[in-house]
Amino acid sequence: MLNCENYDKPVSFFYNQSGKNITSDWSRRDYVVVALGLTVCLIVILSNLLVIAAIIKNRRLHFPIYYLLGNMAAADLFAGVSYLNLLFHTGPYTIGLTQHQWFVRGALVDMSLTASVANLLAVAVERHQTIFTMQLHSTMTKRRVVLLILGIWAVAIFMGLVPTMGWNCVCDLTTCSTTVPLYQRSFLVFWAVLNLLMFFFMVAMYARIFVYVRRRCRGRPSLDADQLNYETVISLMKTVAIVLGAFVFCWTPGLVILLLDGLDCKSCQVLQYEKYCLALAECNSLVNPIIYSYRDEDMRKTFKQILCFLCRKTCDQQGEPSTIELSRNGDRTKSKRSSIRRPLFSSSASHG
Repeated sequence: MLNCENYDKPVSFFYNQSGKNITSDWSRRDYVVVALGLTVCLIVILSNLLVIAAIIKNRRLHFPIYYLLGNMAAADLFAGVSYLNLLFHTGPYTIGLTQHQWFVRGALVDMSLTASVANLLAVAVERHQTIFTMQLHSTMTKRRVVLLILGIWAVAIFMGLVPTMGWNCVCDLTTCSTTVPLYQRSFLVFWAVLNLLMFFFMVAMYARIFVYVRRRCRGRPSLDADQLNYETVISLMKTVAIVLGAFVFCWTPGLVILLLDGLDCKSCQVLQYEKYCLALAECNSLVNPIIYSYRDEDMRKTFKQILCFLCRKTCDQQGEPSTIELSRNGDRTKSKRSSIRRPLFSSSASHG
C-alpha cells in the first residue's frame, strides 16, 4: 500500500470516483440530520449506561445470560459513541478527512456491529445449552464469561481493522464500492453475507429452542417451583428473542444495501436508501433498553431505583420501602437462587 500512487489522495478523490458526491457547503438538511443524530446518540449512550449499571447493581441479575446482555449494552453504547463520531466526520466534514481518519470512522461502526452480532450468537448458544440441559441459568463460571466477552471484543476489533489492513480499493479504483467509497466491493459482499448468515443461524436456533420447550411443556408443571421455573424461562426466552428480532429488523435493510452495492447493482439506487438504512440501524441501539424495561421486571425495578437515586426529590416523595417489603424481596432472592440448578421441568411435568 505504501507504493500505491493513491495512498496520499484525499477522501474526496475516492468519493468523486465512485459517484458519491460530497460538498463543503452546509444545507438545512445537514443541520437537521446532525441535530437529530446527536439527540439519538446521547439517548443511546445514557440508556445503555443505565442497563449496565442495573446489571452491576442488582445481584439477581448476576448470571451469565445477564452478563452477556450487559455486554450487548456495552456494544450498543460503543455504537452510540461510533455514531457520534460519525456525525462529526460525515457530510461536509468528510471532505477534510484523511484516509486514516476515514478508515477509523468506518472501523468503529464495523466493530460495534460485529460485537453485537457476536454477543447475540453467544446468548443464543448459552440459551440453547441451558434449555436442552433443563436448567434455568447456565453453570458457566464468571472466568469463562469474562474470557468469552474478551473474545467477542477481540473478534470485533479484528473485523473492524480488516479494511485498514489491506482489504480496500485505495490501489485499485475499479473495485471501489459506491456507498463506502474506500472499501472493495468484495469486502462488502463478504461482510453482508457473513452477517446475514449469522442472522439466519440464530433465528433457526431460537426456533429450535421454542419447538423443544413447547413439546416439553405440553403438560404444564403442577408444582409451584416448576411453574415458576417454566414461566421464568419462557419470559427470558421471549425477551432475548425480541432483542434478536429487533436487531435483525434494524440491520437487515442496511446489509442488503451493502450486498447490492458489493454485487455492483447499477439499477438499485443504493445511495437513495443508504441514509435511511443507517438511521434504522442506529435506532437499534436505542431499542434494547426499552425492551428490557417492558419485558424484565427485575431490570425495570432496578432502573427505577437508579433513576430515583439520581432524582432524590422524586424518591423522597415516594417514600422509603418498608422493612416488610425488604424482607420479602430478600426471601424472593433466596428462593430464586435456590432454584438456579433445579431442572426446568420436574419428572411429574415430563410424565404429564
